[in-house]
Amino acid sequence: QVTLVESGGGLVQAGGSLRLSCSASGRTFSPYLMGWFRQAPGKAREFVASINLSTPSPYYADSVKGRFTVSIDNAKNTVSLQMNSLKPEDTAVYYCAAARQPVPPQYSDGYYSYDFWGQGTQVTISS
Repeated sequence: QVTLVESGGGLVQAGGSLRLSCSASGRTFSPYLMGWFRQAPGKAREFVASINLSTPSPYYADSVKGRFTVSIDNAKNTVSLQMNSLKPEDTAVYYCAAARQPVPPQYSDGYYSYDFWGQGTQVTISS
C-alpha cells in the first residue's frame, strides 16, 4: 500500500508564495516519477509539474514555468512544490501523484501515467 499526503496549502494574496509538500510512504516504495496536478472548480485536472527521481529532471506546465519549482528529497521520500508570484487563476486543489514505472518524458504530464494519488490540498489565491 502506498500513501501520498500533501500539506502546505492555504489562502494567500496574489503575488504571494506557498510551498506544498508531498510525503510518500509505503513498503519498499521507490517511485520513478512524481508529479503535481491541480483541479479548479468546474475544470478538468491539469498538469502542473513533475520530477524524475533518477535524473532528477523537472518539467513544468507553461502556465507555471518561471514561478513554480519542483524539488525532491530522496532521503525523506518527499517532493515539494515552491509556488511564487501566485495568481488568482492558480486557485485549485493540488494533488501529488507518483508513478512506479518508467514514464517517457513526453507522457509525464498525463494523469494516466501515474499510479498513486494523494487526497489533495486546497490553494486559494485572493486578488
